[in-house]
Amino acid sequence: MLRQLIATPLLLAALVSGAWAGDVKVFGTGDRVDPAEVARILDRSAPIKMRSIKLLDDGAASNGVAGAAAVAAVAAAELSKASALSLPVQFAFDSADILPAARPQLEAIAKGIRMLPAAQSVVIEGHTDAIGSDSYNEQLSQRRALAVRRYLVATHGIDASRLRAVGLGDHATLPGLDPNAAENRRVQFRGE
Repeated sequence: MLRQLIATPLLLAALVSGAWAGDVKVFGTGDRVDPAEVARILDRSAPIKMRSIKLLDDGAASNGVAGAAAVAAVAAAELSKASALSLPVQFAFDSADILPAARPQLEAIAKGIRMLPAAQSVVIEGHTDAIGSDSYNEQLSQRRALAVRRYLVATHGIDASRLRAVGLGDHATLPGLDPNAAENRRVQFRGE
C-alpha cells in the first residue's frame, strides 16, 4: 500500500512534465507532412478528450506498483497529443529567403490551415540555434517567421489576418538537444 501511494504520484508527475516538454510534433527535412494532421494539431476549436483515472485500492491489484504504472500509462497516452508542429524550413544562409526544398512542407501547412475553422488563427514561430548573439538570433528568427507568413499569404492565399509571426531566437530550443544543434533552426506552427 505504501509503495503504491509513493509510486503513483511520482509516476504521474514524471509523465505530466514529459508530456508538456514533448507537445511539439517535429518533422525532419524529408518527412511528408499530412495536411489533415496539420489541421488536427493546430485546431483549437476541437474539444479536448480526457479519460477519468480510477485509482485501485489494495484489494484490486496484487501489485500496487504495476497498478500505478498502468494508471501512469493511461495518463501519458491522454497527454501525448501535440499542440504544435515544427518544420526545418530551409533558408539561404544568413537570410530569410525560403529555399525551394521547403515548399512541399509549406504547401501541406497551407492545406492544413485551410481545413481549420475560418476564425482559427495560427502563430508562426521562428527559432534559431544558440550560435550568434541573442539580438542577432531574435532578429533573424523574426525575419524568417515573417517570410513564411508572406509566403503562405502570397503563394497559397491564406488570409493574412489569420497568421501571426513571432521570432523567438534561441530562447525555446527543442528539449534534450544541444542548444547549438541544427534541429533548433526551425519554424513552428501553433493554433491560437
